[in-house]
Amino acid sequence: MRADRLLSLLLLLQNRGRMTAPELAEELEVSIRTVYRDIEALGASGVPVCADRGPAGGYRLLEGYRTRLTGLTDAEAGSLFLAGVPGPARDLGLGAVLATAQLKLRAALPSGPADHALRIQERFHLDAPGWFRDAEPVPRLAAVAQAVWEQRVLRTHYRRWSGEVHRELQPLGLVLKGGIWYLVARAAGTVRTYRVSRFLAVDATAESFERPAGFDLGDYWTRSSRRLEDARYQGTALLRLSPRAQRLLPAQFGAVGARALEQAGPPDRDGWVRVELPVETEAVAVCDLLRLGAEAEVLGPPELREAVARTVAELARRYGGGPVSGVGEGAPGPDRGDRPAQGCSSSVRL
Repeated sequence: MRADRLLSLLLLLQNRGRMTAPELAEELEVSIRTVYRDIEALGASGVPVCADRGPAGGYRLLEGYRTRLTGLTDAEAGSLFLAGVPGPARDLGLGAVLATAQLKLRAALPSGPADHALRIQERFHLDAPGWFRDAEPVPRLAAVAQAVWEQRVLRTHYRRWSGEVHRELQPLGLVLKGGIWYLVARAAGTVRTYRVSRFLAVDATAESFERPAGFDLGDYWTRSSRRLEDARYQGTALLRLSPRAQRLLPAQFGAVGARALEQAGPPDRDGWVRVELPVETEAVAVCDLLRLGAEAEVLGPPELREAVARTVAELARRYGGGPVSGVGEGAPGPDRGDRPAQGCSSSVRL
């Protein structure tokens, strides 16, 4: 472990030039005292480390010195595939490995390509999670990833929407989608997808398994995503949209909203258009469509229009009496004795 750290320290000085002890300690995630000891160890091994005193001082290598100890380990080479996604690399337990691999790679490159790689790293950054939400906690991701890599059977305790289950899984691969980690695994001969954050416990066994012949993780994910999208949308709503709603539709409904607009009919004299929009269950569709407010009108199907009308009437009844005085001071809130408005939770269950 110390040998790896000494090599990382050496490569930091080679790639970045002069660095102070606090800077090295921060990069290596060790104490400043440990940096001092490691600098002494490098010097004792024959590495020409120079110490410059003063406010602009620090440690540097003797001019012209370059190490050629830049061979990548298997783990470091594999981690380079995650070079653009440092957050997920840390989730997988590869953060330190990735940092060392990047240092070795830059040290091995000639000055021109090395400078070019550094410019790219300085100018491009990938932030995997979606907007306005934190990445899900995935405390068992590293253990799952190791089982994927080693092709070990996993004994799991998993929380589904319908309850908790215990299963033995053959982990085939991991997918990061919109900041959420998914495990693709075979169970009882069937390949399925599991959300990693919902594993309550995982235990890698000593039992290995053979991957299905010809299994392609990317192809499986594409087909699985398409099936999910087909199952998600259970009907089509005929809408009349104002110019403002036409601008909102792609932002609120994504690709299906954009496609609906592309196939919209001609605008009327007020600029309103008619579109056909794929929707989920009736309860979810009501909630989603009400996000457009008065900028949209549901024309059909009749049962969806009636459901929206009932919800709007319920909202008007609740809020029609004006402000409620004394809320928070013991006074009762609005009357909630009648049937509640439609629920708004999404029907997508992964």
